[in-house]
Amino acid sequence: MDERERIEELRATLTRFVRAYFVEDQPEVSDAVYDSLMRELVELERRHPELHDPDSPSQRVGGAPRGDFRTVSHEPPLLSLMNAMDADDLRAFDRRVAQAAGDALAGVPGPYVVEPKIDGLTVVLRYENGRLRLGATRGDGLTGEDVTPNLAAIAAVPRELPPGAPGRLEVRGEVYLPVASFDALNRLREAEGRPLFQNPRNAAAGSLRQQDPEVTASRGLSLFCYEIRAGAEPRTQNEALQLLAVWGLPVNPLRWLCRTVDDVIAVTEEFAPGRERLPYAVDGLVVKLDDLGITRRLGATQKAPRAQIAFKFPADEAATTLLDIEVQVGRTGALTPTAVLAPVRLAGTTVQRASLHNEDLIRQKDIRIGDLVRVRKAGEIIPEVIGIVPGEGHEGRPPYAFPTVCPVCGAEAVRLEGEAVRRCSNPSCPAKLREWLLHLGSRGALDIDGLGPRTVDLLLETGLVHEPEDLFRLTPADLEGLPRLGEKSAAKLMAQLQAARTRPLDRLLVALGIPHVGERSAQALAERFQSLEGLAAASGAELAEVAGIGEATATEIERFMTGPVGQRLLRSLGELGFRPEAPARQASGALDGEIVVFTGRLSRPRSEAQAIARSCGAVVEGDITRRTTLVVVGEEAGQKLAKARSLGIRTMTEAEFGAVTGAG
Repeated sequence: MDERERIEELRATLTRFVRAYFVEDQPEVSDAVYDSLMRELVELERRHPELHDPDSPSQRVGGAPRGDFRTVSHEPPLLSLMNAMDADDLRAFDRRVAQAAGDALAGVPGPYVVEPKIDGLTVVLRYENGRLRLGATRGDGLTGEDVTPNLAAIAAVPRELPPGAPGRLEVRGEVYLPVASFDALNRLREAEGRPLFQNPRNAAAGSLRQQDPEVTASRGLSLFCYEIRAGAEPRTQNEALQLLAVWGLPVNPLRWLCRTVDDVIAVTEEFAPGRERLPYAVDGLVVKLDDLGITRRLGATQKAPRAQIAFKFPADEAATTLLDIEVQVGRTGALTPTAVLAPVRLAGTTVQRASLHNEDLIRQKDIRIGDLVRVRKAGEIIPEVIGIVPGEGHEGRPPYAFPTVCPVCGAEAVRLEGEAVRRCSNPSCPAKLREWLLHLGSRGALDIDGLGPRTVDLLLETGLVHEPEDLFRLTPADLEGLPRLGEKSAAKLMAQLQAARTRPLDRLLVALGIPHVGERSAQALAERFQSLEGLAAASGAELAEVAGIGEATATEIERFMTGPVGQRLLRSLGELGFRPEAPARQASGALDGEIVVFTGRLSRPRSEAQAIARSCGAVVEGDITRRTTLVVVGEEAGQKLAKARSLGIRTMTEAEFGAVTGAG
């Protein structure tokens, strides 16, 4: 598909989404997916100005009125906002404003006001002689719907203004449904067997557009006002918010006056982690030039004012085109499909590859190359494809056929009963060996610094390594003169290989690459059996008794330990001088029951601090979740510390950790 065709496809898809979202109050996709598609369309239209179309969704605001209510004309039009997705976008906005404003901004003490971007429905309220005369939706920005009785039914909307308010006043605000009201409404609908609202914004729009104002009144809607459209001309946005409050109109108390764009960026970073604790949904922050005189002078594009921008929090879901599906072979021979994507911004990073999990997901979701797919961050780390975006062209693309042979060695790829993956049947598959070597040298395993993809490929290309244990048979003479491996690098690798022979037992167990044996289960096995010999002698029943192992993992361990590859490897490790350090028995119960995460720079190696925590009864994890009970904070702690605070998780300094555990 060329870019012209893609523009037409995006315009058709987004037009359908706009109607579903703004007119029918039944969104088909998340805001994040909609935003990512709109950004793609805007960029393509920028590259092809000859294809400009005033009816493109990128040129329109909102959606046309639904037709159930009398229409109202908006003069001036109710514009939308440009979006900023990261700090670079905010700095570019600041440069544009500074260039356009020129000397007018010189000496201004606080150029920007930052306000929460409420996820609700934009409305206009018009008061005459202090009484509410009109309430309307935004509609398409030019024409909205007269919903005066429904707005008057909302407790937060004053029907009368106090003495001193302008005789004629028109204000803009956002009707929203508080989170507690949204949850209560969906519980009621579920009990009645009715469809649930997808999000608070969708629920607010549906509630405001009821034919019966009493239904609107029962939903618990609220309102924040943030703009004076007529009736007064405050000098600044901050002054406008103060006047709205004096006149009895509800104003969000959260706002920040920022001297520089760096101050604005700091607000976005500090506000984001705790936004979920607010009683209303927020999908970003609005950054406005405080000086309204300059704002008016800078004017607007067809769609948005030039002196304001919406900073959107990093999306955890986006949409992009599936360009290809690559199948990779892992250390256990598992064939894993990976999506190759058109670049898309997701959770603050550019994503071009994502997991497709297995062939069942591809078949069940009917994912085809060329489709528009939904992508999200799994656990905020790994991007994954979760389905397709409905659209034209899907049925014309051929279904994806998962390979039945190994893409590396050509051997049959077998899927055993009860398993979700196909595996290469060739025990000597070079792809298996490569991935095993990389896994063996990884930080969670034997932590062999210098054994990265470049070095592993070099060792395989030169034929120095045919089995994992061959790594530890290497001599300085073997490495001498190897291309792309200098003398210092070779000496460092030899020292690392020697040190790996005395790594802790649990790290060696991880390095063996036994299916389903990760760091936590390896720690439990090492604690229970204390040596490789003890583990090899254990029965399946004894293995299954270990906490966190279970029958399936016990079967894999027993199969490895008694199979030809495992037997050969265990023999070789003994001959090569491996003496793994057995874990110390629990020294104290100072951290019994704690689930601990370390963050920041520590004064000792992190692996050592983790071992101390485990010896005191803690379970150590790498990432913060809602299960986490304690975060130990080192120097220069960043996002993990912010996340811990936002979730209300207890923290302690490294010094406090040392005092509690007796580690000094």
